[in-house]
Amino acid sequence: MNAWRSTASCRWLPRSRRRPRSRPQRCWGPSSGALRLLAQYKARTGSLTVPRGHVERLEDGTEVKLGVFLSNSKTRRAKLTTDKLAELAALGLEWAA
Repeated sequence: MNAWRSTASCRWLPRSRRRPRSRPQRCWGPSSGALRLLAQYKARTGSLTVPRGHVERLEDGTEVKLGVFLSNSKTRRAKLTTDKLAELAALGLEWAA
């Protein structure tokens, strides 16, 4: 009951008193490191078959949902730029070539 009450009552608080929402990590940003983490995963496991629920950590402790990143990249490959596809193909992903 307390968990529901705290969640429900949060909606009625003024914005200044609400807890800040955490923003999702941008995977293609200059400091995201998703491609670096993908290369690290490949070096560690010898494969680029990443389970969808797999999470990797950056040095600063930030978590990147590597499996979701890879799955979304494959699904949206028609919308990716040639530079991004080339970066993925350089790692050895056949669908990006």
